[in-house]
Amino acid sequence: MSRAHRSSGYVFPLPGSALVSAWREGYTLARLKRDVMAGLTIGVVAVPLSMALAIATGVPPQHGLYTAIVAGAVIALTGGSRFNISGPTAAFVVILFPIVASHGLGGLLIATLMAGAILVALGLSRLGSLIQYIPYPVILGFTAGIGVVIALLQLPDFLGLAGVELGDSTLNNLVLIGRALPSLSPAEISVGVVTLAALLIWPRLNTPIPAPLVGLAVGTLAAALLLMSGVEVDTIASRFSWEFEGESGSGIPPFAPGFTAPWHFPGADGNPLEINFALIQALLGPALAIALLAAIESLLCAVVADGLTRTRHDPNAELIGQGLGNLVVPFFGGITATAALARTATNIKSGAFSPVAAVVHSVVVLLAVVALAGVLGFVPMAALAALLFIIAWNMSEARHFVHTLKSAPASDVSVLVICFALTVIFDMVIAVAVGVGLAAALFIRRMAQLTHTRRLAAPDTGEHFPPEVTLYKITGPLFFGAAEKAIATLRVIDHGVRVVVLDMRDVPSLDTTAMVALESLRRELGEQGVGVIFVGLPPRMALKIKRAGIKREVGTLAVVSNLAHAERMARRWLGGSR
Repeated sequence: MSRAHRSSGYVFPLPGSALVSAWREGYTLARLKRDVMAGLTIGVVAVPLSMALAIATGVPPQHGLYTAIVAGAVIALTGGSRFNISGPTAAFVVILFPIVASHGLGGLLIATLMAGAILVALGLSRLGSLIQYIPYPVILGFTAGIGVVIALLQLPDFLGLAGVELGDSTLNNLVLIGRALPSLSPAEISVGVVTLAALLIWPRLNTPIPAPLVGLAVGTLAAALLLMSGVEVDTIASRFSWEFEGESGSGIPPFAPGFTAPWHFPGADGNPLEINFALIQALLGPALAIALLAAIESLLCAVVADGLTRTRHDPNAELIGQGLGNLVVPFFGGITATAALARTATNIKSGAFSPVAAVVHSVVVLLAVVALAGVLGFVPMAALAALLFIIAWNMSEARHFVHTLKSAPASDVSVLVICFALTVIFDMVIAVAVGVGLAAALFIRRMAQLTHTRRLAAPDTGEHFPPEVTLYKITGPLFFGAAEKAIATLRVIDHGVRVVVLDMRDVPSLDTTAMVALESLRRELGEQGVGVIFVGLPPRMALKIKRAGIKREVGTLAVVSNLAHAERMARRWLGGSR
């Protein structure tokens, strides 16, 4: 049950409904222990994933850790799902990587801030049900495409390619990788392969230790053995460095995230950003894309969590929580956050009861940063690339993708393939926009095919209409995609017909286009001296056409409730005209 303020019929969603719901069920010491144990498990999983996803986005690994620490706790405390675990996710890589390339870390943080504001606005506008309007082929298409792009971005680190600076063009990145293949490193590949093998084999052993932790540990051990034999591989410490208040070092800074305005972080040229209208305008499109994907990801995750736990989330409160998390996290150096399905499922399987588990997970990540930063610096880049290969494979949902290609209708398959191709070749924003538009067009065509008009014989109706009266029955919704086709039939009537009766009892809705078409029909028939009687229009639809200027007029237009009334009305008109 979510908290809400009711005023003038508007239900005002308030943040923190998930926490309140758990508290009202009775938060006992036993349930606290469950949350702590689940939070410890998720925290251990989140550390390597947060680093890997930050690097895949194009920023130093600590920014992914800061995201799990700050956004993970804020969203848990203010959101509408009791089990969602939020932080950096793989889905964002294809959106965030181009932002970093064009505007640097500072631009990414500002875009995240803007996306947070959009998410809060969506929640306050009660648009939490928007996930229902994104067709499954669109979601499957762009998630599979994202998986392919993520895997492609990891090839340079996995293969140890030298001098590859990837950009936001997939085709150009393929060319760059192809040209750099002669520089591949057997040592880097061996570390990546060993890590990948551990990540694939370990889950089959059914042990409580998370596979990502084991995989990175095995990869780090392999790198250490290579180093002992005189072969160095690229690690977090060798790739990244930091400076803080006169101190400097390599790898991850061993400090808790501190407050810093997002615009003080560097842009693409390494200098602090200058906030102006041009920058905001350039980041508005990416911010909208971030907000849309965050809404889709978090609400999908919450729906899955509800199915696993038989609970109900508050979608509007969840959007507000996601928005608040993304509003706050840029001020602590964190990147975009949303709910992560794999971490949420693990949270549930670990016995979590409330959002407290997510808060504990954030504390675990914080302790890892402060106490184990030096150790984390030894993790090889090839091992992180192997971990991201697994994430990309899971995200692609290859089995569902192939099954849909084989079993879905041709129209849905076309939407799926187009979304997938656009995501890989261009970006997710174009893919979702085109996919939703194409799916909507196909839906409109299907609905239009359900709408038709047919002529009725008088004996079929049970009434006895005079020969000067013609009956038509309209079935299906009258909207812009079907109205003209349905009404075109009525424009051709037999000679001698003086009244047209339209049975509209099976018309569930009509829009402005339909009303304009009906008014045009009435006017054309009126010029021929033919009256029109509408039968069975619900009161709300009768009021609609009245407001549109289609008003009753004796001998010309009438609205009645049934065919018997229409027969009497038609006879009256015919008697008056003789």
